[in-house]
Parts: sequence; structure tokens; C-alpha cells
Amino acid sequence: MASKVPVYSTSDLKSTSDDALLPYLSTLPAPYAFAADYSKSNIRFVLGYSAVAIAAFTFYADRNLGWEATTSPWIIISVGTYFVLNSLLTVWIWAVEAGEVFAGKRKTGETISISSSAKKFSSQYKLHILYKSASGQVIQDKRCEAPFTTWFSADGVFHPMPFRHWLAGEIDVLRLAAKENEAKTGGVSGLVGKQAEAESSKPSKKKR
Repeated sequence: MASKVPVYSTSDLKSTSDDALLPYLSTLPAPYAFAADYSKSNIRFVLGYSAVAIAAFTFYADRNLGWEATTSPWIIISVGTYFVLNSLLTVWIWAVEAGEVFAGKRKTGETISISSSAKKFSSQYKLHILYKSASGQVIQDKRCEAPFTTWFSADGVFHPMPFRHWLAGEIDVLRLAAKENEAKTGGVSGLVGKQAEAESSKPSKKKR
């Protein structure tokens, strides 16, 4: 049974839609598939976990070593470093990642960055797509939006096929991938990877 999300929770609708990008873009037919690039998120995790580790250390010093320990130069430096890391983390999230939910690269060198947003209590899902060639030239820079009801049912069930069809209609490289997949699989372009191959290999039902 498909999982459901609260239909009035914009954050849940957005996060579910965001999570559906990776399995779609990474299972496109060759050579269109994108390998996810986690470099930005890795830096975010390093900054975040480093700040948490410092906070845990200063808490331990305060609780187990007494007030005198918290006035030592090492603790003062740690506290200062904690605030610096938190500031860097905030700048990184808002200025560098800037809502990016997927970054990937094709074997041919092209890269794609997709950022999403949705205002609170809004039914609109917004994307910013930046697709570049291997040399860094911008091939497509586009903003698009659609209501969540395009791929969520009235009871909050996510339907990936309408979501993928919408993406393929907005992003040029996905449109090309869908057309090629349709030609290869005999009309099941909405499916990708092994699922599409399985569907295309099924024997057709003969009419009696």
C-alpha cells in the first residue's frame, strides 16, 4: 500500500516530491542517466556535525569538569569556533545550496542542478533547473511550477508517473530521454531502467 502524506502540509508534499527526483534522474536510459553529486551536502554535513561535536564537548566540560574548566582558553576557542561554524553553515545553506535538492552529472559531462521551493500553505511546487554542458556553458536555465495535485491524489498518495511526465515536459534533456525510451520500449516511456526493459519484454496479449 502506497504511503500517504498530509495533503495540507506543504513541507511534506515538497519533501516527498524532492525525494522522487533522485530515483528518476539516476535511472534514466543511457546515456541520459545522472550520477548524483553529493559534494555540497557533504560539506553541509561536515559543518553541521563539527558544530555539534564542539557543542557536545563544551557541554561535557561544563557538566563534568566544573565552571573553572569552561573559562579555559580551549573552551573559549571552542565556543568561538562553534559560532563561526554555525554562521558558515547558515551561509552555505542559504547562499550556496540555495534550495538545491538534486545535483548530478552525466557520463558525457553535462551537469544538472535542480532547486525547489514552495511557500507555506501554497499548492504550487516550484523548480529552478540549471543544465550545463561539459564545458560549463548553460544549455537550459528555466523556472517552472505546477500544483502538487498534479501528482498527489486527494488522499495524499504520491503518483510518480504524472510527476515524471511533468518533469519531462519542462526539462529538455528529460524530454529527449523520454522520447528515446519510448522508441526503445514501445510506448512505456514513463518507465525507466530495468522496469521499462521488463515491461517492453512482456509478450503482448492476443485478442481472442
